[in-house]
Amino acid sequence: MLLTEEYGVISRCSRGATGECVGHGLATEAAKARYVRGMFNAIAPRYDLANTLLSAGWHRAWKRHAVRLVDAPARGRALDLCCGTGDLALLLARQVGSGGTVVGVDFSEAMLRVGRRRAVAAGLHRICHFTEGDAETLPLAGGVFDVATIGFGIRNVGRPAAALGELRRVLRPGGRLAILEFGRPVNAALRLVYDAYSFAVVPRVGRTLTGHRDAYLYLPTSIRHWADQDQFDDALRGTGFVEVRHVNLLAGIATIHLATRPR
Repeated sequence: MLLTEEYGVISRCSRGATGECVGHGLATEAAKARYVRGMFNAIAPRYDLANTLLSAGWHRAWKRHAVRLVDAPARGRALDLCCGTGDLALLLARQVGSGGTVVGVDFSEAMLRVGRRRAVAAGLHRICHFTEGDAETLPLAGGVFDVATIGFGIRNVGRPAAALGELRRVLRPGGRLAILEFGRPVNAALRLVYDAYSFAVVPRVGRTLTGHRDAYLYLPTSIRHWADQDQFDDALRGTGFVEVRHVNLLAGIATIHLATRPR
């Protein structure tokens, strides 16, 4: 399973594209981190547009559902890890309201710049704060957040188990976690259609929209080599979370994983 496996080093990718190579796990953790950071810095200006078009707008509904399920308290403290351009962070800011605090953390400064601009435009910049940081070693105090979220980000971390440990550390006892990630479609016929779309359509459209040679080849490849829903639930339990469950979206194409730090 990708949460625990050690990646082997190869000098060049026989599959022909760096993104596919990294997506298969055929890179060191350091090489993956460099590639993913560079990829997100490069595609940041058109990232939101690409997500909306490639998901037919579904990603926005999925993110709203994840925030509803994690249910941040009014005037509470929320963390959005791997926050990207701030979709979940801004939704959390509206949920905690005036007097609350949301911290968005990402290792791509280009993504964070977009998130900061969006927070100002939405009038949420006094609630929502963005900072650069590593998901595996968060620059945050322990036990301070009521809720935490990740939207399509845990799969991109070099050591996902380390990031889960950090999330457990910074949540207060009883704090809730919601991780939105791509899943394994539950229907075999749907899996075939989804694979065809992911590998035939997504890379071409993504390349046209963002200008990045293989970012959207990395995307479907990394999804196919990611843990399935039950495996990831087990990883959450193995990190010490309780009340672990998942909610499939669009027949398992995406999944919201929910967990709680023990009281």
